[in-house]
Amino acid sequence: MFMELMSKIFIDHWSSMIHILNLFVLLTLIALFVIARKTRKRWTRINDYIGVVASTINSVRYGDLSKKVEQLELLDSEELSESINRMIETLSDREKMIDEYLIELNKQNKLLEAVINSLSDGLVIIDGKYNILRATTKISEWFEISGNKLPGCSILEFIQLPERKNIENLKDTDITLNSDKSSNFVASTIELKLEDKKKRFIIIIKNVTDQRELENLKEDFIATLTHDLKVPIIAETNMLDLFINESFGKISEKQKFALKNMQSSNRELLDLVQIVLDTYKYRGSNIRLQRENIMLKGFIGDIILEMSPIADKSNNIIKFIPSRDIRVFADKIQLKRVIKNLIQNAISYGEANSPIEISIGEIPNFITIKVKDFGEGISEEDVNKIFNKYYSAAKKFRKIGTGLGLYLSLQIMKAHNGDLTVESKEGEYTEFCVKIPATSDTTLLYGE
Repeated sequence: MFMELMSKIFIDHWSSMIHILNLFVLLTLIALFVIARKTRKRWTRINDYIGVVASTINSVRYGDLSKKVEQLELLDSEELSESINRMIETLSDREKMIDEYLIELNKQNKLLEAVINSLSDGLVIIDGKYNILRATTKISEWFEISGNKLPGCSILEFIQLPERKNIENLKDTDITLNSDKSSNFVASTIELKLEDKKKRFIIIIKNVTDQRELENLKEDFIATLTHDLKVPIIAETNMLDLFINESFGKISEKQKFALKNMQSSNRELLDLVQIVLDTYKYRGSNIRLQRENIMLKGFIGDIILEMSPIADKSNNIIKFIPSRDIRVFADKIQLKRVIKNLIQNAISYGEANSPIEISIGEIPNFITIKVKDFGEGISEEDVNKIFNKYYSAAKKFRKIGTGLGLYLSLQIMKAHNGDLTVESKEGEYTEFCVKIPATSDTTLLYGE
C-alpha cells in the first residue's frame, strides 16, 4: 500500500515535470518565433535601406544630383543618410561652380578667338609632320580654302620656302603663297612646348606687300634725290680746284685758305651723299665684293696717312699698334671704307688732344682690326642702337651725320661673313672691332 502510494506520488510528480517541460519548450518556441519575425523585419528594413542608398548613388552616378536618401525607421541609419546627402549637396555645388567656370572659359575662348582672327597676321599651328592642326580665318583667306578643310593638310601644299630653309627655323623669312605669288609674305616659326612633349609649331605669316612697296618708293626717292645732289657738288668741287690751282689767275693766301675750307666742307658733304647712295645701293648679301689678299700693316698705314690731316685739326694722334703682319682676304675698297668711317667717328666723337689707337690681332676663326678712342663713350642704352639705320649720335654733339655710316659698315662686314662690334664705357672710351674671317689657307695668313 505504501509502495503504491509512493509510486503514485512519483508518477504524479513526473507527470507535472513533463507538463512544465512541455510548457517551457512551447514558450521557448513562441519566443524564438517572435524573435525570428522581428529579426526578419529588421533585415527587410536593412535590405530596403541598402536598396534606397544604391538607387540614390546610381542616380548621382548618372548626373542626377537632385536625389536624396530617404529616412527609414532603422536604427543608426540617420547619420549615414545625412552624410550621403551632404556629399550629394557638395557635388551639386561643385557642379554649379564648374558650369559657371565653363561658361566663363567659353566666353574668354570666344574673345581670344575673335582677337586672334582680327589680327592682320595669319597664325597656323602644325604638328611634327607639318600637318595643319588649326589656322586663323586670315590663313583660310590667303590660302583660298575653307577653314574646316585645312586641318590634316600639309602646310607645304600652300607655301614655298627658299632653298635650304627648314620650316622649323623660319625667322622673318620670305615665303611664296601658291595662291598669291604676286604678293610678298614673310614667316616666322615658334616651337610650342607642351606637357605631352609632342612636336608642334606655330607659324606667324605676315603680308608685307604694302610695306615693301613703301620701302621701294622711299629708297627710289632718296637715291634719285642724292644722285641729283651729287652732280652739282662734284661740279662745285672741280670749280674750287681750279680756283685753288690759280687757273683763273693769282689769289691771295687768305683767299686760298678760305677756298680750301670750302673744298673740305664740300668733300664732307659729298661723302655724306655717297654714304646715302651706297646704303640704298647695297643690301647685306647684295654687296658685290672684289676680294683680294691684303697685308694689314701697309693697308692700315696708308689709311692713317690719309686720315692724319683730319685728326690734326682736333689734335688727335692716330697710333697704330701692330703685332705681326697679317694677311686677310677681303674687298680692299670696302674694308678701307669701314676703317676710315671708324676713324672719322673716333675723331668726331672722341676727346680732342687724345690718342686714337688702332690694333690688329686674332681670335678663333677671325682676324680683328680695333679702333679705340678716349672720349664721351656710348651709354648702355645707345650701344644697342648704334648700328640701327638712321641712328646717329651726331645730334647729341650738334654735328652733321646721317646715321648710316655704322649701319653701312656693318652691312659690308656681314657681306664678308664677318662682323662689327662695339665696346664702350661712358665717359672713358669706345672701341669698335672689325672681324674678318680667317683664311683657311694658313700659308696666306702671315706675311714673310
